[in-house]
Amino acid sequence: MTVAALVLGGGAVWLTWRDGPLPALIPPVEECQARAAGHRVELDLQQARYAALIAAVAVRRGLPARAATIALATAYQESDLRNVEYGDRDSLGLFQQRPSQGWGTRQQILDPYHATNAFYDALERVEGYTSMSVTEAAQQVQRSAFPGAYADHEGDARVLASALTGNSKAALWCTVDDDRDESSSALDQTGLTQRAAAVRQDLREAFGDLPLGGFAPGGVHEGHMPGSAHYEGRAIDVFVRPISTVNKRRGWAIASYLVSQADRLDIATVIFDDRIWKVGSSADGWQDYRVPDGTTGDRRILEHRDHVHVDVAP
Repeated sequence: MTVAALVLGGGAVWLTWRDGPLPALIPPVEECQARAAGHRVELDLQQARYAALIAAVAVRRGLPARAATIALATAYQESDLRNVEYGDRDSLGLFQQRPSQGWGTRQQILDPYHATNAFYDALERVEGYTSMSVTEAAQQVQRSAFPGAYADHEGDARVLASALTGNSKAALWCTVDDDRDESSSALDQTGLTQRAAAVRQDLREAFGDLPLGGFAPGGVHEGHMPGSAHYEGRAIDVFVRPISTVNKRRGWAIASYLVSQADRLDIATVIFDDRIWKVGSSADGWQDYRVPDGTTGDRRILEHRDHVHVDVAP
């Protein structure tokens, strides 16, 4: 028999449980965290979503991680990494851009992809921005009344940029509730369920025209491990071939992005480079991946060294 104390109102209520360990009474807090160079950053799910998008757009544009650091520090200061619909005068969105200052219409600025690309467009016009301090480069773009404030977020922004651009592997993970409603299992014309198709579209919006596989019209019937979500049209592979330092970095950027969007996109599993993140054990972060016993084939492929696997909830 297990005996445990639950503290309520300053007093202890003693409980007994006859069937093994006492179940968790409080579910884990849904959040994301990134760790790099001995520093940890904690984000809520909404902040992580936008931080990952800002980094993904930098990766898509072929910009250095320094650009992502500057953009993330700016968005931290301007909106706390939230796509807000208000601000000083007519300022809006992640970067508090103003329609009256030529950043776009209200609708465009509230589109995080437009806002992020507009920020990077302006940053790339700043000569020598990569050798500037973060706050100096950010101020060249933003023209803020408080130019020194960007420096307050430089440490967190650097950690997030390193994790989300793939320069630090397996450095970002999220704790996500795995209580998802069932969805339609019907396959679309590409052979994907509605949820998997949404992931496919989202990846292309964030990273561009990626080489994707693991699905086919009418569904796939061979070529994957027994019980694979590929056979149900719930999985996609994102190829980062050939195996190289550059492609490994890109793979980790994609894998980290997918984990950051897991709650929004009902993602169940992400596997890359012999590591796995699962929603059912998301609080444990990235774990070592074990190829099922008896599986034969190229170990590099079986260990997902050359592709990111993502699958969604049924």
